[in-house]
Amino acid sequence: MPNHPAQENSEQRHILITELDGNSNVGLFGIATDKFCLVTRAVKEGVLKEIEKILQVPVFQIGLYGTELVGLFCAANSDSVLLPDIVSEHELKTLKTSLSKLNVSVHLVKTEHTALGNTILLNDKAGIISKAYDQKAVAEIKKAFPKVQFIQMNLSGLPTPRTAGMVTNKGGIFSPNISAEEIKKIEELFGFEIGLGTINLGNPFVSTGIIANSNGFAIGRASSGYEISRVDESLGFIKRI
Repeated sequence: MPNHPAQENSEQRHILITELDGNSNVGLFGIATDKFCLVTRAVKEGVLKEIEKILQVPVFQIGLYGTELVGLFCAANSDSVLLPDIVSEHELKTLKTSLSKLNVSVHLVKTEHTALGNTILLNDKAGIISKAYDQKAVAEIKKAFPKVQFIQMNLSGLPTPRTAGMVTNKGGIFSPNISAEEIKKIEELFGFEIGLGTINLGNPFVSTGIIANSNGFAIGRASSGYEISRVDESLGFIKRI
């Protein structure tokens, strides 16, 4: 059984250790920014309230491409949401209606690389786009996030940079498999020191197990106490030693 830090400790009210739809890969089922959070329709009301409390933003339940894999198909920051054009008209309309109240725009991109949540890593100022995208798709992605400074690169030899990392406006946690050269490029791009770690007992694809913004994070219940502490430090919630 993973050794978890106490969840109700006043110093850790920014951490939620949980499962979504019975799964510790919580990042596949949700995504958060400093303005809103999107999660699967399968989240129970009690967990939904906890997520809202931890992240301190409104939480909206949606489905994408007829699935609950919100974090897989969606790229987002506080200003915009980008979806593949395979989502249904109903899903698109529902999301636009919810986010219009927050002045958040919703965009579509036509691409065969529809798992945007794996291939686009960003916060409100900077981002990484997978090299799998051609220049037309890259231009569409940049248009959806006009305030973001993007570079195009892969991480750990894989065309899925966001699976290897999670960033907020305060910090970032990345797979221990990325190279020293990649770390340098990432830190120069985002303007802060990043940490390295795993989630859910050794999984290096860190974004699959975390939903985070500048206020807090939800992490998969299978994660160890050490892994949670590494995320806590790397995302800027506790002072680095």
